[in-house]
Parts: sequence; C-alpha cells; structure tokens
Amino acid sequence: MKITAEVLRDLVEPSNVAVHSNTELAGDVSIAAAEDDKQREEKELDRLRRKPGLDPIPAKDLGRLAQLTPWDVLHSFGRAITLARRGAGRGLAEHWGCLKYNQALTGNADSFMALSAEGKETAEYYKALQSGELGTGFALALATRLLSRRYPNHFVSIVPADTALRAGWALTSRDSGPKSGYRYRPQFFAEVWRPGEPSRVFPIACKGNHSGLSASHTQLASASAHVEAVHIGAWDETPCLVFSTELPLDGPLAVHTLEAGGEGGWLDAPERVLDHALEDQNVYPGIQPPSLNDKPAEPEPGYHVSPELYGWFQHVLARTAAAGLTAFAGDTSATVPYLTKRQGQRHFAGLTHAATDSVQDARHRFFGIDFVGTDHVFRLNRKRVEAFSGVAEDLFRHLEEGRVEQYRREIYARRSTWSRDTWAPRWNGPISIHPDGSVLAMHLLRD
Repeated sequence: MKITAEVLRDLVEPSNVAVHSNTELAGDVSIAAAEDDKQREEKELDRLRRKPGLDPIPAKDLGRLAQLTPWDVLHSFGRAITLARRGAGRGLAEHWGCLKYNQALTGNADSFMALSAEGKETAEYYKALQSGELGTGFALALATRLLSRRYPNHFVSIVPADTALRAGWALTSRDSGPKSGYRYRPQFFAEVWRPGEPSRVFPIACKGNHSGLSASHTQLASASAHVEAVHIGAWDETPCLVFSTELPLDGPLAVHTLEAGGEGGWLDAPERVLDHALEDQNVYPGIQPPSLNDKPAEPEPGYHVSPELYGWFQHVLARTAAAGLTAFAGDTSATVPYLTKRQGQRHFAGLTHAATDSVQDARHRFFGIDFVGTDHVFRLNRKRVEAFSGVAEDLFRHLEEGRVEQYRREIYARRSTWSRDTWAPRWNGPISIHPDGSVLAMHLLRD
C-alpha cells in the first residue's frame, strides 16, 4: 500500500495521453455501425440515424493535446457530474464521485497514462462504471483543450446535455410536456463563446471500456447516434465530437476520437439578458429534415434547436453552467434559481442527510486568490485527508447574487491568468484550477 503522501504526489504527475484518431479508425467505426444496423434489422428494431461523415481529428491538433495529470481529469469529471441527480446523498454521490478514482491512474512525464494496480483490481461489477466515468473525465479534458486551441479568443464551457435539454423537452415519462420517446442523446454540450457574440455549440458523446479496440469501434458507432439526436440550425450541419476511452489491464489507456464538421451549431440571435430567470419551454420533439419535392418531410426523432430558439438555448446553456458551478461549490440555495422546475430545481431545494450533503462553508486561499466552497474529510490509506472544491470568491459572489453576465465577462477576461501550478505549497497538496474559476484541491490533515 502506498503511503498517502505518495498518492497525493502521483495525482499531479503529468503523463502523456495516447489519443488515437485516423482514417483507419473512421473506417472501422463505419464497419461497426453497418454491422449494428444489420443486427437491428434482423431483430426488427428501428434503424438508427447516425451522424454522417465522422472524420479523424487532424494530426496537428492531436499533437498539441500533450499531457494531463490524473487530478485534472478528476476535476473535469467532478465538475461534469454536479447536476447529475445521482441520489439523495448528493454530497457524496454527485459531488465527490470523482474521488474514488484517486488511486486508479498512474504514469509520468516519460510514459503514457495507464490504469494503476489498484485501478486494475476494480471488481467486475464496477468495471463498466469505472471505464464510463474515467472516459468522461478524459473526453471532457481533451475536448476543452482542443476547442480552446481552435478558438483561441473564446471561452469553452461544458454543460450536461440532459439538464440543458430538459428546459425545453420532456426527456422521460416523468417529465411534463410532449414526450420525445427517444433515448439517444449526447452526454454534454461544449459551448464556445465570447461576451456579446453568437456562441457555437458542439454535442459530445463519450464512452469508455476495458474490452479493447473493437469495443471502442462499437462505442463510437453508438456515439454517432447520440450526437445526431441534437441539431442546432440546418439539417446535418451541427459539428460534434465523439470519444471512447480504452482502459486495458495491460498497457496504456487510449482515447479514440472522431469529429464531424458542418456550418451549424451557431446560436446567432439577439442577446437575452442572462441574469433573468429561465422558464421551461414545451418544444415539440423532432428534427425537421429539408423538404422533398416541395412537400414537408416527416420529422425525425430527436431535438431541434431551430433559429427561433437560438436566444433561449444560449440562455439555457449559460444558466445551466452557472448552476453546475454553484453546485460544485456546495451551495444548493445559490443553485436553485439557475434551474427550472423540470431541470431539477426541487432536487437542490430539498433536504438531505447532514453527513452526506455538501454545504458551502469552507474557505481557502491559493496563489493569492480566496476561494469559497465545500470540503469532505475521509481516509486515504489510513490517513485522514481533506478534499476541497470551490470557486474564486469574487466570482462566486456574482453567481450567488444572480449576476451571470458579470461572471461571464470576468472569466472571459481572466481566462489565461489562472495559475497552472499543480501543487499548492502552503496547502501542501494537489490542486487544479480551471478557467471557470473552479478549484479542486486535496491535502493530508495533520494529526
């Protein structure tokens, strides 16, 4: 068993991440999709509509993705699940779900990241959960880097797709409104934006497996149906990213990824006041294909953000991102105003057990910046450690008081000013600060 201090140091050890994207992968995914279509036809199941034209990401973009630390991956995953409604023990089930992987990854600057001995020993029942959750962390960390480099004068926000879509569509039988009856959806949206301008939205589908390359081909074929379920603007013009992270028991992990281009995804509409509360809409489900011979085509299953919804959807994404951040800081009362009833407002307004809830009552100073948030104390290899998640205090106060516009202006202006150090000396532990002002830190508690 590693001593706790070693575990903490390992969390900020940068490692190379093997990212795989080429024409051979695109071809193998097409074959896997065709095979799945054949099997569905034999079983008399509906044929899936998949994203056409999934292409490799250019090598010049891949080569610049370089290295990640396990702690940065866990921060990306932790931020992604704060609105996931994973159970009444919200503080543990959602908020700190990323911490169970603090010894799952290993590597260093001269090697590729892989599963550690402990990561390999995960019980069979939990392997699918482990690969899916770590796959989410890697996919979102890499997607953010990729889009930030392609759009250098913009900010990239990651928003959970189900939470965003629920503001307009009834996703399940429990939701009010016309039911979509369609279970394929991207897991996340990446919104690329700058203040006062149209933003661009990329649906993202991400999966993970322990089974090998052929499983990744199958997962990417499935992901192509998930991203195709949301159209923003014209038919089949919405760009997207799909990921499958392969976590073998021997050898380095590999992130397999493809993308689709297109001229769409732009939310080009008169600006709405983002500080205003968001209301649920009842958008009729379905994506409208182009007319054939002057006759309107039948809608396809899915979710269509048509031009008259652009301003509303931009509002949805901004408010949902704000809710994710206040939830990450442990403040449920600040989260409630940012969500609509259908998005799960009641989930954050309800009471939970004091031992498992997250409460915004902790404060720490890192690199001269005050952060407020929530903490969690637990045992790591017999030693007590404290984990802290929060938001820069000045930014948090904007969100707490409903000033989304001001918050977004400031994170845009400060996007390249945050410390990139991965170890906080006075705190004496790993730290990750993201451009949205969020922080994830952990250290050994002194006896």
